[in-house]
Amino acid sequence: MRRRSTVQVLAQRSRIVLECAEGHSVMGVSRRLRVTSDTIRAWRRRFLERGLDGLCDEPRPGAPRKITDAGVERVIVETLEETPKNASHWSTRLMAAATGMSQATISWIWRAFALAPHRSRTFKLSTDPLFIDKV
Repeated sequence: MRRRSTVQVLAQRSRIVLECAEGHSVMGVSRRLRVTSDTIRAWRRRFLERGLDGLCDEPRPGAPRKITDAGVERVIVETLEETPKNASHWSTRLMAAATGMSQATISWIWRAFALAPHRSRTFKLSTDPLFIDKV
């Protein structure tokens, strides 16, 4: 509860439980911590039912994931190990067309894994037939 790295919501819930454990009334805890008595009762009940795990948030409702881990892996592997036809590196549009995903999805995956094919740091030998002459 006293650590600075603790999420403040979790610290507040801990304070509620600790004060209730010390024998303070619901109304007294409510006034001291400036939360409603319903909040005090809810967190006290969850702590009694589930212990410390009860103080953590439950999963929120929402739409299920549409992109599987296999799909994300496929994008990462293609980005790192393959090159597109008629291009030197992948763009979000090219990768989206190749995988059947949206451009926004490809962009999200690349940002999540810090991929930037257009900023490659490795040396690539030119496939230009006149490369030696030009050098």
